[in-house]
Amino acid sequence: MVSAKERRHQQVLEILQETGTATVGEMGTRLGVTEMTIRRDLELLEADGVLKRFHGGAKLDFGSSYEPPFPVREKTNAEQKRLIGQRVASLIDDGDTIILDGGSTGLAVAEYLLDRQLTICPLSLRVAWAFARSTSVKLIIPGGSVRAGELSLSGADTIDYLRGRHFDTYVMTASGLSLKEGFTEWNPEDAAVKKTAMSVADKTITAVDSSKFTRVGFVKICPTQVPAAIVTDGGATSENLEGLRRQSQGVIVAE
Repeated sequence: MVSAKERRHQQVLEILQETGTATVGEMGTRLGVTEMTIRRDLELLEADGVLKRFHGGAKLDFGSSYEPPFPVREKTNAEQKRLIGQRVASLIDDGDTIILDGGSTGLAVAEYLLDRQLTICPLSLRVAWAFARSTSVKLIIPGGSVRAGELSLSGADTIDYLRGRHFDTYVMTASGLSLKEGFTEWNPEDAAVKKTAMSVADKTITAVDSSKFTRVGFVKICPTQVPAAIVTDGGATSENLEGLRRQSQGVIVAE
């Protein structure tokens, strides 16, 4: 259960993602809380490294080559990611071999796979650790370099490991999704691993929350037509969803 404070923190980040910057007064008005409450929230979020405060407000800085730190992504659209995770899990059959991406959405998917009979290759130490309490999932950990902070696995060893195996499904996350550029990623090494994972799996299911729509990362992964299914939440505009349906094999809105 998400606490009122956690939900408010998510809403603060969503406001900043919409506007880039916002004043304490603007955020307080939109969320229906006092400015003092917003100031305390901003202090905590800044301490977590998820935003920068300035006199009277706060901001987030996003560019195509800048990857927001994991705490930002973990707190943004958390409830939507849980819905996506649950829906993605329903598309996976027991007994399957799965490549599971890292990041906050990958963690959300992992939570709904803990009690399943699956063989899972996680592409992140965070996701691998999420299965520590599972007694039914068989984990296979690829080699590779671990990115500081992100804890994703990448590099030549990870790619070689994947190329030597075959999987039923790859559950892919992405930093950005646009109708023009398709799926994109902040980090080139992570993008290379994603492309390899797609090539060694029978099908790819992409899990992206609506905050990723119209965002374009530094490196292209694939067009929207490639994944067998795209699972998202209902926060995207109807125009974007309809455009995505026209371009893709299938769109599932988790509600």
